[in-house]
Amino acid sequence: MDSREAGHGSGRSMASRDRRTAPLLTAALLLGCLTAPGLAQDHPAPIRPALKAASPARPAAPDPAFEAARAAFEALPEAERKAIQDALVWTGDFNAVVSGAFGRRTYDALTAYRTRAGGPDPLDPRERAALLAAGHAAKAAARFRIATDPASGAVMGVPERLLSKRSALQAGTRWQSADGRMTLETRAFPPGTETLDHLFDEATAPRPNRKVTYRLRRPDSLVVTAETGPGLSYIRYDAGSQGVRGFLIGYDRALAPEVGRMVIAVANAFEPFPAAVAAAPTARAAGVPSATAAPLPLRGPAEPAEGAGTGLVVAPGRVLTASAVLEGCAAPRIGQTPVRVLATDPSGLALLEASGAPAPARVVVRPDPLAAEETLIALAPGADRVQAAPATAVTGGVIVPLQPGGAGAPVLDRSGRLVGLVARYPAAPRRVAGIVPPGRLALVPAKAVAAFLAGQGIAEAKPRPDGGPGALAPALVAIACR
Repeated sequence: MDSREAGHGSGRSMASRDRRTAPLLTAALLLGCLTAPGLAQDHPAPIRPALKAASPARPAAPDPAFEAARAAFEALPEAERKAIQDALVWTGDFNAVVSGAFGRRTYDALTAYRTRAGGPDPLDPRERAALLAAGHAAKAAARFRIATDPASGAVMGVPERLLSKRSALQAGTRWQSADGRMTLETRAFPPGTETLDHLFDEATAPRPNRKVTYRLRRPDSLVVTAETGPGLSYIRYDAGSQGVRGFLIGYDRALAPEVGRMVIAVANAFEPFPAAVAAAPTARAAGVPSATAAPLPLRGPAEPAEGAGTGLVVAPGRVLTASAVLEGCAAPRIGQTPVRVLATDPSGLALLEASGAPAPARVVVRPDPLAAEETLIALAPGADRVQAAPATAVTGGVIVPLQPGGAGAPVLDRSGRLVGLVARYPAAPRRVAGIVPPGRLALVPAKAVAAFLAGQGIAEAKPRPDGGPGALAPALVAIACR
């Protein structure tokens, strides 16, 4: 086992002793791996020959499941392989470098996701789309944006929903949560003004009530993690011809179960000396919105206001939504365009007239009932693209991590057939680290949707083999109130 594999092994060992520090240590070890030259993080460790053996060792029999997964994974384009690993980071199953290489960690992550989801092979095309949608939903819920930090020149990934406060530093940028329990800072030093040796000595110097838990010093980089009372922190710096650049993260250890995947994602996104201002591209699976975006400004367009809802264009100029979206809303609008209520229904549906609406979707209603705990997908407009949130069927509704604006969101099965609309969204949802966690939401069932649309003269579409959950995404609109 080489040093990189040993590092990840020690991270798993520590996790068994203290789950709360596991995300921090895993990220620290990951950062250490990220600084290694010639990186191929997810390859199995090389087999070193024994110094002396009495008889030739019989090679271990190949694992058929592992080899089948390897063959299926490596048959995909590199961009899609990286997109799968990135999605597995956001589902909380993968804690290594997103490299597109297949190894034991990727296999274990796919197995963990499959076990939890209870579905077929996640590398099957349809299941792969569901995995990418789940990762996209978690990333969109965090508003994770990858862009160049103008103050430091480094490419950073920032979970902006959690780190909503931003301020300038003398040589970098600070992002902080509204409650001050998590902070991310970038630092940059021009050539000749700072050295890694000095920064390493400063980061590892003994201090009261502070325990250094991991340290790594390479010729061109350093990583240090520490515990300070109720807090966890780590530091990374890289040196190059443009000076020294790095970032620091600190957060309350009680947040570790929620923010651990974000810490891994920040570590994966960091690029101290980008050759060009660009974010790493990812694949777009058929029928599913892209899991990551092209380079974006660190401040994105405003999200729909709290209390807004989701609409689905079902015919030219006609938008279907939940009637709860219109409660207390005298002047609903889509973008800057006012809309008019054409019809409502006691089941909880409303049909709006909206000029200039996108092209309508081909809505296929699922006639058969849902299985208990069946995996579904809910679609809702996000800040700059559609959120595809993984959902689980329960009696009368779904458990899903939709954010504010989710009332009226269509819920689909894996074939893209409509199983219902989210009936209403809580007026004051509970938040954890600034994000609304998965919760139970009631549905207007598909049978009621079909009857309502038929009563309005809107015919149901026939199933198409090239459909899928993402086929409805272009027809989604955000509904707001003036």
